[in-house]
Amino acid sequence: MKDPVAINATDVAPRSKLSNYPPEFAARMRGRIKRQLGDLFGLTNFGVNLTTLEPGAVSALQHRHSRQDEFIYVLAGDGVLVSGDDLVPLKPGMCAGFPANGMSHHLENRSDKPFLYLEIGDRSEGDEASYPLDDLAAVRDGGTWRFTHKDGLPY
Repeated sequence: MKDPVAINATDVAPRSKLSNYPPEFAARMRGRIKRQLGDLFGLTNFGVNLTTLEPGAVSALQHRHSRQDEFIYVLAGDGVLVSGDDLVPLKPGMCAGFPANGMSHHLENRSDKPFLYLEIGDRSEGDEASYPLDDLAAVRDGGTWRFTHKDGLPY
């Protein structure tokens, strides 16, 4: 089959796995649906996901990256950006960027309708993610995330 040149993003099958987090954290990602658009086109330097948060769902655990920059663009619905102690309402057309070593963040859908956005991030090898509210640490190693407790013990 020939690689696609262009597609309708909503035709991409959702990722079958809830999350890469260890199981006790992955369960908290229920209601998050990711369509990995960048992977479909063979992009290796950065990832692009079309993400839907169903009512009550969250994008990720509160986190920050050591090397990776992240960017989101809101397409539909209402969401909330939680960054440190700040709560920022998000509406279609809004965007937000998260530089490496910036404030910790995640998105929440506190509405009764789906919240849809594009998320873009680079795939920096050796990137580390820290999770200020959870006993979790991660490092990008060989193209995959390796998770440990904050004291370094593996999950």
